[in-house]
Amino acid sequence: MDGDTGRVLFGKRETDPMAMASTTKIMTCILALENGQEQTVATASAKAAAAPKVHLGVREGEQFLLGDLLYSLMLESHNDAAVMIAETIGGSVEEFASLMNEKAAAIGCTDTHFVTPNGLDASDAGGDHHTTAADLARIMRYCVWISPKAAQFLAVTQTRSYTFWDLEKKNMFNCYNHNALLDQMDGAVSGKTGFTAKAGYCYTGALERDGKRLIVSLLACGWPSHKNYKWADAAKLLNYGLESYMYRDVLDHSWNPGQIEVADGVYDGMLQVKSSARLTLTSPALDPARSLPALLKETEIPEKDIFLPELLKAPVKKGEKVGSVTYSIDGILLAEYPVYAAETIEKIDYGWCMEKVAERLFCHSSV
Repeated sequence: MDGDTGRVLFGKRETDPMAMASTTKIMTCILALENGQEQTVATASAKAAAAPKVHLGVREGEQFLLGDLLYSLMLESHNDAAVMIAETIGGSVEEFASLMNEKAAAIGCTDTHFVTPNGLDASDAGGDHHTTAADLARIMRYCVWISPKAAQFLAVTQTRSYTFWDLEKKNMFNCYNHNALLDQMDGAVSGKTGFTAKAGYCYTGALERDGKRLIVSLLACGWPSHKNYKWADAAKLLNYGLESYMYRDVLDHSWNPGQIEVADGVYDGMLQVKSSARLTLTSPALDPARSLPALLKETEIPEKDIFLPELLKAPVKKGEKVGSVTYSIDGILLAEYPVYAAETIEKIDYGWCMEKVAERLFCHSSV
């Protein structure tokens, strides 16, 4: 996926609903950052303490800082940390799942349903816990480049190791980042792994290099003993994006919006009445210094669509928006530029006629 536009550059069954295991936790993390405070105290419930491995091993009643739990969540993928975060932010796992689904819809996900904050296989009245590869990439794009807490998300997910204590200072915990791509590929900025018996090995990651922002998401990328398939596939897809797509200026600098007919109009200052006038148009898209860079293959040509009425009715004021021109690729809008009236055209009406008659008489009497 192109991180700038959200356009899928290459997909294979990218809209199939599938289990996504612990890649779920990127949504848990961003919601915690957006809705909580690092110094908020999180208390382990019986439900959190009962979460299966991989887990931090918390005991019921044990307390932690929410900010510390984010490293437990994203570096070691601890399931009990996810439950503690969900209950702290949402009040319950179920309420937090509702927040996850609301955010997914707001991001633009088309076939995603969250039931758990950790990605363990589960179902509820809304269906199975699932997403699609395309939706997972959309969520990762939001976390890394769009969210108001994107910088904090990157700070957590780029940390190689982290140590923290429970609030009573009884137990110390060490966390290590399992996103191998951070060290395997230049420009890798974030990522999250996942595995369940149903989901298989999963991964989503983001890379920024040579001015390009790319996201990869892999679901069901092998089962034991093929744990490393995801790293090879992620690298192959990201290298494809780096090598096959380049930024090009797609703005058509030769385009001229021309003129449009205005019924019952005359140019301001004209003495001769006509049934219509021709309105000159202008647009910011005509600025020769303006550019519209887009990540494209060499053979790709974006679509330019011009939206102008066939006829306008007077009066039309200079600077009034009368239409637009858009540039898009694969249905993704790259930019929209307004088209304005470059001049004022008054309406031929009784008042205008009397004004012109008065001007004619005044000029004649003055002579």
